[in-house]
Amino acid sequence: MRIAVLGLGLIGSIWARHLHADGHQVRAWNRSPKPDQPGWTASVTDAVRDAELVMIVVADGAAVLGLLAQIVGALPAGVIVCQHSTIGVDETAQAARLLAEVGGESVRFIDMPFTGSKPAAEQRQNVFFIGGAAADAAAVHPIYAGLAKAQLAVGGIGQATAIKLSFNLLLADLNQALCESQELARRAGIPADTWFSALDFNAGKSPYGDLKKAKWLSGDFSPQFAVKHMAKDVRLAQRLAAEVDLPLPLTAAAAQTFATAEARGLGELDFCAILDVIRNPGGISAP
Repeated sequence: MRIAVLGLGLIGSIWARHLHADGHQVRAWNRSPKPDQPGWTASVTDAVRDAELVMIVVADGAAVLGLLAQIVGALPAGVIVCQHSTIGVDETAQAARLLAEVGGESVRFIDMPFTGSKPAAEQRQNVFFIGGAAADAAAVHPIYAGLAKAQLAVGGIGQATAIKLSFNLLLADLNQALCESQELARRAGIPADTWFSALDFNAGKSPYGDLKKAKWLSGDFSPQFAVKHMAKDVRLAQRLAAEVDLPLPLTAAAAQTFATAEARGLGELDFCAILDVIRNPGGISAP
């Protein structure tokens, strides 16, 4: 298939390489040039001009809508646009309207965020949430089978975005709880490796904790999913919650921790690095 991958960050660059290795005709574009990427195309309109599938993997809703405004006039009839960035439900609806207004029925849109960070992408183990027409999802299913552990239909346009935000909210809150628990034990004199060994026998053990264990133990917070991106997703979840009149007191605490982490210049680190904020709430080393 002729595929345009728009956005070559941690995840998009990995997907583009996988798709190229799978034998697809990949054109890859990024706002900042990445000429070493297989299929690199400097012009975004050239990248999409004869594509059968366009995959959007950029930072936020403003980037998605700005990108669609650039490419909508160049999209060929019959193309399927899959939007993978984590954005607001309202922004997802805007994206769908923009494509429909210009492309009509000849341009098909799938709301298709995903879960799983850099290791999952490398291992072809991402999970995709699908909002949109079943026929469109079926058309791209074989392509995504090479990238995914699962492809889950969850409803219409916007509902895939909503479930993704609900799960990122869960991860943010779980991350906060694990950091607080670790730090409480540390201040009581319990070494981190002892705490993690005991956690293996506790009901609070989770795959997320296993994923981040090595980072917490080593202090290596190179990003799998950055603080700045999770902070953005928590804000989007709070915005959706306000629209449906749902208070989120636990999430409000996590949101404040992420805001503090960003203010301290930790935005590019992995989001489990908020342990530093829990450990040093005033920016001063804890005893």
